[in-house]
Amino acid sequence: MLNENVKKLLAESMWDLATCAGGEPNVVPVAFKDVTPDGKLVVGDVFLETTLNNIRTNGGKIAISVYDAKSLEGYQIKGVAQYVTEGPVVETFKAMVEKMFCGAATAKGALLITPEKVIVTTPGTNNKKVL
Repeated sequence: MLNENVKKLLAESMWDLATCAGGEPNVVPVAFKDVTPDGKLVVGDVFLETTLNNIRTNGGKIAISVYDAKSLEGYQIKGVAQYVTEGPVVETFKAMVEKMFCGAATAKGALLITPEKVIVTTPGTNNKKVL
């Protein structure tokens, strides 16, 4: 589902996470993120309170937008998120966040996102194409 172009852009760019619950949309940028070898998206939870409340309410539905501001290449990934508070991925994000914030903040957990659909957002003939 995640081809090499999508994986490269996910590795190199910031992500915007979008959730919705009770008719109220929410979008946040995330910097603590990764793609697992099996194609799941992982986001470290530092400040995701509204996002977490929304995924608890909406059955885990989430969308990710990733794009290159110069080339305008972009993708929207829709999927289902699961929240975890322990395990190797959480420990990795904790170490990363604590180092960046010199111990003033930590990761409380991580979102494991299973992609269900990838949509091209790049302007042009492939815009809105589902990969």
